[in-house]
Amino acid sequence: MEGTAPHPHTVFYDEAAVERWAPEPDKRQGRTDFQRDRARVLHSGALRRLAGKTQVVTPGAKSQAWDASARTRLTHSLECAQVGRELGAALGCDPDLVETACLSHDLGHPPFGHNGEQALNEVAQGCGGFEGNAQSLRLLTRIEPKRFMPGGRDGELVSVGLNLTRAALDAATKYPWPRGSHPTDPSSVKFGVYEDDRPVFDWVRKEAPAHPGSGHRTCFEAQIMDWSDDVAYSVHDVEDGLHAGHLDPNLLHAEPERQDVFAVAVGRYVAQDTDPEELAEALDRLQEQEWWPHGYDGSAVAQARLKDATSQLIGRFCLAAESATRERYGTGPLTRYAAELVVPRATRLECAVLKAVADRYVMQRPAQERLRADQRVVVAELAAALTARAPEGLDPQFRALYDAATDDRAAQRVVIDQIASLTDAAARSLHLRLTGGRPRQ
Repeated sequence: MEGTAPHPHTVFYDEAAVERWAPEPDKRQGRTDFQRDRARVLHSGALRRLAGKTQVVTPGAKSQAWDASARTRLTHSLECAQVGRELGAALGCDPDLVETACLSHDLGHPPFGHNGEQALNEVAQGCGGFEGNAQSLRLLTRIEPKRFMPGGRDGELVSVGLNLTRAALDAATKYPWPRGSHPTDPSSVKFGVYEDDRPVFDWVRKEAPAHPGSGHRTCFEAQIMDWSDDVAYSVHDVEDGLHAGHLDPNLLHAEPERQDVFAVAVGRYVAQDTDPEELAEALDRLQEQEWWPHGYDGSAVAQARLKDATSQLIGRFCLAAESATRERYGTGPLTRYAAELVVPRATRLECAVLKAVADRYVMQRPAQERLRADQRVVVAELAAALTARAPEGLDPQFRALYDAATDDRAAQRVVIDQIASLTDAAARSLHLRLTGGRPRQ
């Protein structure tokens, strides 16, 4: 950062935080290292492809209930970034750093959202499984073409991905452990790095303090990214559900419907021993707010009220975390490993209830389950066809990597990388071309 004016936030980050895996000079004076990181992610092909990847529903799905305003994985990432940038800045983080993490957090997601992630994990067991967060790290550090450095066989150049700073990669790492090493839940399928990406992961995590008895901590900026992700999708999925007509808010006053929502929350979004009465109180608190959307008819006034409710919810969840964190740590800048984000239990339960509402009334619709079953078939058949025909069907970038693979495991990982990079539509198109079947819908 020599020759540049110090940014009001970057003064709280040391040289190790702004170090890059492959040293490189800045092309233009006057930018901070984290501004460079943010620009690289914003201009990446991986971010653009999120426009064609499922958030809750398939982009471009032919349904009268959904229109172009329904969120994609890209619009979710942009909204998560806005939430995270403001919350991070309020707590003393570099806003560009937090925004970079939020923009990056879903880059590794495959076609068809979490459904595609589960299907791809099944076909990737022979090379270490598949996890969207681990794929994000792989994409940022190896797959997305931006920077190369010597290091291959016979001195050939190898990709270092976007070559982001250590702090940016650390902030984008939601699950800083390898497969099967969850610090508190051995049965968890969540992890953040594949074995063959361990060198760069270990470099990223070199200064992360060990958390006694529970593996490594996530850095403060990653915790803000994670909470911003929860806030954005819990609130916006409910907004989309109301806008599409899948959710009648009045149903949430009926006891059988409420019990269904609480069962979903306990099954997926909160600890198994959570008292349903706590969830009932959380939903009651939200319904008691004057801005809560008790009805929605699609009129301009209703749209404005719904948008205000969305803003109120985001502000409520972020201010609760900001206030609780400041109460514990004071008013100074909070960065890296100097603090933990404090989110009150009551706030987490309110957020979990919203997730459960969207899950119950949007994701669990019969039509969505039929679509998800079809998507799993597409992923499985596409993986089988690519594996049998490779390198046919692979993009030039992945064809070269396949040709350079040293064993079957490495070759299979290239096939998985190729599938993960596809949009929903591209996955269906390639599946159709390689299998010769009729379009699946």
